[in-house]
Amino acid sequence: MAFPPEKARVVIVGGGVIGCSVAYHLTQLGWKDVVLLERKQLTSGTTWHAAGLIAQLRATQNMTRLAKYSQELYGKLEEETEVATGFRRNGSITVALSDERREEILRQASMARAFGVEVEEISPSELLNRYPHVNASDVKAAVYLDKDGQGDPANIALALAKGAKMRGAKILERTKVTGFGKEGRRITSVSWEANDESGTIECDHVVNCAGMWGHDVGRQMGVNVPLHACEHFYIVTETVPGLTQLPTLRVPEECAYYKEDAGKMLLGAFEPLAKPWGMNGISEDFEFDQLPEDFDHFEPILEMAVNRMPLLAETGIHTFFNGPESFTPDDAYHLGLAPQMDNVWVAAGFNSIGIQSAGGAGMALAAWMDTGEKPFDLGDVDIARMQPFQGNKTYLFERSKETLGLLYADHFPYRQKATARGIRRSPLHDALKAEGAVMGELAGWERANWFADEGQTAEYQYSWKRQNWFGNAAREHKAIRENVGIYDMSSFGKIRVDGPDAEAYLNHISASNLSVPTGKIVYSQFLNTRGGIEADVTVTRLSETAYLVVTPAATRLADQEWMRRHIGDYRVTLTDMTAAEAVICVMGPNARTLLERVSPNDFSNGTNPFGTFQEIEIGMGLARAHRVTYVGELGWELYVSSDMAVHVFETLRAAGRDMDAKLCGLHMMDSCRIEKGFRHFGHDISSEDHILEAGLGFALKKTDVAYIGRDAVMRKHEEGLQKRMVQFLLSDPEPLLYHAEPVIREGAIVGYLTSGNYGHTLGAAVGMGYVPCEGQTAQDVLASSYEIEIAGQRVSATPSLKPFYDPKSERVKV
Repeated sequence: MAFPPEKARVVIVGGGVIGCSVAYHLTQLGWKDVVLLERKQLTSGTTWHAAGLIAQLRATQNMTRLAKYSQELYGKLEEETEVATGFRRNGSITVALSDERREEILRQASMARAFGVEVEEISPSELLNRYPHVNASDVKAAVYLDKDGQGDPANIALALAKGAKMRGAKILERTKVTGFGKEGRRITSVSWEANDESGTIECDHVVNCAGMWGHDVGRQMGVNVPLHACEHFYIVTETVPGLTQLPTLRVPEECAYYKEDAGKMLLGAFEPLAKPWGMNGISEDFEFDQLPEDFDHFEPILEMAVNRMPLLAETGIHTFFNGPESFTPDDAYHLGLAPQMDNVWVAAGFNSIGIQSAGGAGMALAAWMDTGEKPFDLGDVDIARMQPFQGNKTYLFERSKETLGLLYADHFPYRQKATARGIRRSPLHDALKAEGAVMGELAGWERANWFADEGQTAEYQYSWKRQNWFGNAAREHKAIRENVGIYDMSSFGKIRVDGPDAEAYLNHISASNLSVPTGKIVYSQFLNTRGGIEADVTVTRLSETAYLVVTPAATRLADQEWMRRHIGDYRVTLTDMTAAEAVICVMGPNARTLLERVSPNDFSNGTNPFGTFQEIEIGMGLARAHRVTYVGELGWELYVSSDMAVHVFETLRAAGRDMDAKLCGLHMMDSCRIEKGFRHFGHDISSEDHILEAGLGFALKKTDVAYIGRDAVMRKHEEGLQKRMVQFLLSDPEPLLYHAEPVIREGAIVGYLTSGNYGHTLGAAVGMGYVPCEGQTAQDVLASSYEIEIAGQRVSATPSLKPFYDPKSERVKV
């Protein structure tokens, strides 16, 4: 038996399809001294029993890019390695049994076209031509993707492993990782044991590809990898006479998928209430194991399946299979450089889509490791999106009951998770709930999204059309535009930067000039070396040596980690202050009047102009009044220590009642910001979007001070823009926009919307998206005719490079 070497450039922990893919792609990039350690045998955890479905279309362009790459890779692997992968493009069909699901799959078909995925909408009769075994009597719509496929999961992994070994990787089975040596924020060695032998490997990098063991292995490494195993069920029939190759069939409303496999039918399920597994740990002997049958749990799925696929009633069951799969809190896998450590990488938690994801995920992670920068935007799966509390095992147990089923649940816009709620609460939580707040959840924070009227059911009623809160949000929007509204922004991240080098450090990482007087607030971006946007923040100078960086709630940890990794020799400290201060927003044309009722301070332009803060008295408490806005109106964000937040809120509420000051939620904030053309990080701007093409050049330094990304900004100035961020207003007031709807220019798809919402002031839905413009002027871009495709229907739209609402920002400065 071969034993591990004493040194390696990278040690990969885990020999499933993901670990094998990472090894394959690192060696493809020329990495030497790549070592993969597998505790038992390759594929023996969850890879071996995967269904092997390989779809192309995912929820975002980059996730689709990764899935398409997997397909292309698996099609070539057999020729390269002489290991049969079983890959074939047999296509897939998804059917809808209700009007709501019909809308969803037709919107997905439009999205597929925007992402360059071949898709065809087919009628129920065409469905029967391609899948004669299905009962189509109640099918409302269906879509067919010709290039989708399936493969042999274990052999795909073994082919990747062989490809890696052919380029020098050492892959060692029955070699258990027992611990890690650490120095500060780096792992320096990996301990192992095999065949009564043991040792250590010195290493530069380590990758956690431990699958359902990833959470516990992560804790040993000193990183947080939130995932939990669930039982996953499928049955395989006896041989069906005359059964030939068929597309994969998905019937999401019945939680079922059907796969023809060697003349047999496989029926798998993603039931709404899943069964978490492995709460007390996973057996040391686990290898190619199955879990106990639970026919009672599977029976409701099977009953629907017999009606949908009548041949099942006439065919015996050959195999009832129950095996574990790992699921994450948000149904997106974990990839990338882990917070807490500087050389620990993660590729785990693939939510039952590991085979279709593995090729692309391995490619992307290897590229990231090789250059030190993400190859393109990976925010959907970046491990840094996970909050520390999400590693809590009780939380993971509760959330995993839901996340398995969400794969096939209706993906309604604004859908909120139902499990593991109420963990992070603003100091205003109870006060807002008492006034009808309907809460959503983001990064564990309970946030008021809208306010129910008296007598109205205070909960979401989901739809692809106007949901039950549409009118509520419209009235909140109107209050902000015409009077005054109050809302809670306490969940937004707050990172304090202290130290004698604070100014120099922030000027290094920020694309804006932070050499400003105390009291000044600067809107800024942190860039990567390509000029892409790593963070979208406001930076407030609190004193000579202290600043406050305010970030979106979901990216606080990622942003703080990015800041920390660029400290170098600067004498600064970073402190997460998010929970220390509440933020109460007072916005609208009458905001100044309301604040003057509760504070003796001067809120005039002379004392407190836009982009500055002042310390104020308010009621019997104290606050910092930051004059900034994300809704495009006169207003202030009041930063109040958490202990005084309820008092300040009550003071504002009492003083505002006879002004009809309205409590507002964050759905209002999003509809107001999109009218104003304000970018939303993670949708409209990301690490892949150049700051100039995003239309944010106004925020750049006007000095020669160097900063990360400056060279890329200068190059773009010289080369010219290849795309522009454009705002679109639909001509028809009825349709709704969300995101990923195709943008059609002069009859051809040229891009897709990065975000969308309803513009209640403008009277129609508004979207934002990038339009290619290489060699074109701004006038050329605007001179074209545009349409937006929504569920297969094209709606004309007016383009604009300036905000449709208050283009000169006169309202925020009155």
